[in-house]
Amino acid sequence: MELDDRFTPFAIKMQQANLSKLAISFFRHSYEQLLAGATGYIDSFTAGPVYSLPNYDDLSAKYIAAGQEALGRTVVVKLNGGMGTSMGMDGPKSLVPIKGELTFLDIIVLQILRLRRTTGVRLPLVLMNSFVTHAATMAALERFYELNQEMPLAFVQSENPKIWVENLQPAEWPDDPSKEWCPPGHGDIYASLVTSGMLQTLLDNGYEYAFVSNADNLGAVLDPAILGYFALEKLPFLMEVADRTPADRKGGHLAQRPDGQLILRELSQCPPDEVDFFQDIQRYRYFNTNNLWLHLPSVQQLLAAYDNLLDLPLIRNEKPVDPTQPSSPRVYQLETAMGSALALFSGAQAMRVPRGRFIPVKKCNDLLLLWSDVYELSDDFLPHLAQGLTSPPLVTLDDTYHAMIGDLRLRFPYGAPSLVTATSLRVNGDVHFGRDVTIVGDVCVEQSGPDPLHIPDGARLSAGEPI
Repeated sequence: MELDDRFTPFAIKMQQANLSKLAISFFRHSYEQLLAGATGYIDSFTAGPVYSLPNYDDLSAKYIAAGQEALGRTVVVKLNGGMGTSMGMDGPKSLVPIKGELTFLDIIVLQILRLRRTTGVRLPLVLMNSFVTHAATMAALERFYELNQEMPLAFVQSENPKIWVENLQPAEWPDDPSKEWCPPGHGDIYASLVTSGMLQTLLDNGYEYAFVSNADNLGAVLDPAILGYFALEKLPFLMEVADRTPADRKGGHLAQRPDGQLILRELSQCPPDEVDFFQDIQRYRYFNTNNLWLHLPSVQQLLAAYDNLLDLPLIRNEKPVDPTQPSSPRVYQLETAMGSALALFSGAQAMRVPRGRFIPVKKCNDLLLLWSDVYELSDDFLPHLAQGLTSPPLVTLDDTYHAMIGDLRLRFPYGAPSLVTATSLRVNGDVHFGRDVTIVGDVCVEQSGPDPLHIPDGARLSAGEPI
């Protein structure tokens, strides 16, 4: 069957959903790669190690001054398309409370307002929402009357049809038709900036630089020193990377082609027989924080050169059609990563930054840490480690009982235990924590027997002591 015949049902479905011609063309390109057997794999010959990079700690005062001068031409963009379905969330991930009643979104807005007050610049906040997060997010922003700005607060990224693994045709799920669609990954930001008109609007209003980061990474705050480096060095694209630790073995890492061009490689792009190489943190020393700096005129020029269709590597994700039903039929979700554009910008760079600029929440383990006393909020609403800590403790929760946020709240009804004196906490089995529990050193709590284990109020759990 010809490509046109196979793609026609997708084209009709996307046209009926009022998606743009560019969005349809982009999906067609990805679908064509899928039919051709593309896996998106990047082998270790193409993805060689990177040994040295510019270092944030070496940035001088001239870069700070240049960054302060460039603030008035800078916009902050937050990727806000995630629902946190892998953590059992039923709304935008950014609306989950993190510190007390403050949500991710609250803290992001407070960070922006604080920067505006202290710098005196207009500094707009722009959210890239998905079709599933837009309405709830905009409703949540209504109470922030101080956030008034000349720029629209958000633009909405495209959506892709899910594809049956069995026959590579559009997935149909009458029980919940919304499950037939998925966001196309954050690599869609470039096309969506064009189709929404946001890129042209930013340029027309004199904005030259964009700092882009995930809404669930509260460590990603606009930094004048990095902005100054980006501006003075006249870079088109800059990726913030951090040192990989054993906990980062599965995350996307920075690599280098034989011609010297920096590239990004995700785990899903690693050939199965090279996973050990991929996870070698001595070989591949830096991971992508997904904090990116874009020179907007360069973005516009690159898009124009590619007819607005950047040829980003395909990411083929296989998942159940309904994430709430793991046994439901399997689908492919075709995605791209925005960091992959690193390979397309001539002169693009990466910078090694402190770990504190990467505080993500991908699992309930991460959420419990942010709930706890390990992290505090500074006056500028930046999460930082409590006094005396140089790194957070390692928290490992049994996925059988803690993978979903509802399960986490059930088993920690009074919030997180005190972890500021902990080195690690491992919880195996069905364990319920009481109020004001303290963890000291390396602690493993394990349920034995048929009944849940209840940790009493005020308990102090220490390494080597029976629980």
